[in-house]
Amino acid sequence: MNKFRSRLLFGLVSIIVSVLIGLGLLLGQLFKNFYMDTFNERVEKEAKLLALYMESQSLENEAFQQQLDTISDTLSARVIILNDEGTILFDTRKHVSIDDDDHEKMLKALLKKEDDRSFMVEEEHEVYYYSVPFFQEGKKAGRIVLSLPVYSIQKVHEQIWMLLISSLGTAFMIILFLGIKITNQYTKPIEEATKVAMELAKGNYKARTYEHHLDETGMLSQSLNVLAKNLQDMVRTQEMQQDRLRTLIENMGSGLILIDQRGYINLVNRAYKEIFHINPSDYLNRLYYEAFEHKEIIDLVEEIFMTEVKVRKQMLLPIDIERKHFEVYGAPIIGTNHEWKGIILVFHDITELKKLEQMRKDFVANVSHELKTPITSIKGFAETLLDGAMKDEQALEYFLSIILKESERLQNLIQDLLDLSKIEQQGFKLNISVVNLTEVLQEVIVMLEAKANDKEIKLELEAEQKLFYMYGDLNRLKQIFINLINNAIAYTPKGGEVKVKVESRDDEVLVHVQDTGIGIDQKEIPRIFERFYRVDKARSRNSGGTGLGLAIVKHLVEAHHGYISVKSKVGSGTTFTVHFQKDAFQS
Repeated sequence: MNKFRSRLLFGLVSIIVSVLIGLGLLLGQLFKNFYMDTFNERVEKEAKLLALYMESQSLENEAFQQQLDTISDTLSARVIILNDEGTILFDTRKHVSIDDDDHEKMLKALLKKEDDRSFMVEEEHEVYYYSVPFFQEGKKAGRIVLSLPVYSIQKVHEQIWMLLISSLGTAFMIILFLGIKITNQYTKPIEEATKVAMELAKGNYKARTYEHHLDETGMLSQSLNVLAKNLQDMVRTQEMQQDRLRTLIENMGSGLILIDQRGYINLVNRAYKEIFHINPSDYLNRLYYEAFEHKEIIDLVEEIFMTEVKVRKQMLLPIDIERKHFEVYGAPIIGTNHEWKGIILVFHDITELKKLEQMRKDFVANVSHELKTPITSIKGFAETLLDGAMKDEQALEYFLSIILKESERLQNLIQDLLDLSKIEQQGFKLNISVVNLTEVLQEVIVMLEAKANDKEIKLELEAEQKLFYMYGDLNRLKQIFINLINNAIAYTPKGGEVKVKVESRDDEVLVHVQDTGIGIDQKEIPRIFERFYRVDKARSRNSGGTGLGLAIVKHLVEAHHGYISVKSKVGSGTTFTVHFQKDAFQS
């Protein structure tokens, strides 16, 4: 903006200087012409007066010659009197210094002019000559020449130019001062408005300019302030709406994915990250078919891209060790002028609803089925005994042992149902105390060592340190590892190996229960923590399992703020890993 002011001042000064120089040259020439005309008139009058005086005088009179010398001194001019032939009759030889030759040349030049009145300037010696004729007895007797030095004219010219320069210089300073003041008055508001406009362009909508007088610049400042205020209000409103939208998206209970028109994922909300356990960097700015792991979701997106209509589907998707039900709602985003913007996907987790619905269906069937087998066995053997088998002592003992075994199985089933129901209640609490995890595992191994020996299974414990203290429920921790190790023994063939290993990491402690058993198919892993689900139903029933053990384990591990994971390969064995947060331990 200083450049603008400098250019404006430079232009103004250039115009003023040009005008003043032109005006000075014009006035100088006018003054010069006026002075020369006045000078010529004065010399002409003096010469004519001297010519009238000569009509009644004679040059032979010495008194008259003395009078001519006096007149020469009075006029400060050299008086020369010539006859008609050009002969010098009288010459005062005063007040002008010039060579005689040059003097004669100037006189001859004057005589050659036919005008009665003529003047010339001898430039070399700067001498001014003016001649007029004089008459005696009515006849032209000759010419009177007045010669004056030119330096007096030059001195007057210098004085005129000094006056003009001083006057015009003063006028220039006054005009320049007024121009700078006027320029500042109009450019300062423009500079301030420009600075505010630049701040607005940078996004600083709090910038304001001073509102000057109620003229055009004042109206500009006022309009700019109104614009800044409106922009600030618009940005504040937009930020508020964005915050509300961001809060709504991030805190909604359903997962949300936004895909642009090219197929790149632009938005993943917090619910989706928590539900699918994903890292946002693996999704954002990637193509949907590269980011999504489930083919069902990819097919849904492609269907919306092709049909450009809303789609609603229910999906069963495996996530880690679980299978979750989702109601997926997909819709195309169409902008103004039917412009294709992309796709929005909303994932409603309906797993719990599906579980409740399925639980209502399965509970009666599963419980009745699980109760039916031992009750049928007990009833059948009891009827057999009543029909006369009691008399056979060997058969009686065998039947009674089966009835006892089935009744124990029935009791275990009821107890597991009661435990699971208690764990799932809203107010379930653990009896927290300081527990040595290594000692708990040692006790569980001692309890199950006999069962492992019966199947010739090697059961061992590996711990990095003997003392792993944590806050937990002693009985519930035992229940967790009894179920896990008991399952490992039950599903491991004769001569196999079951290893329990405690491992410490940066932020957690892991307990691995590893066996060399039959393994679990990858498709079965997400379902093994469901109630009454068995990988091998025959083997489970023969081992006395109820189908509720792993469901109980999962709930108890989560109650201790941990989680459980499974790795398995069919025919090679299975590893259950319980993850406990390290801040719950003291070593």
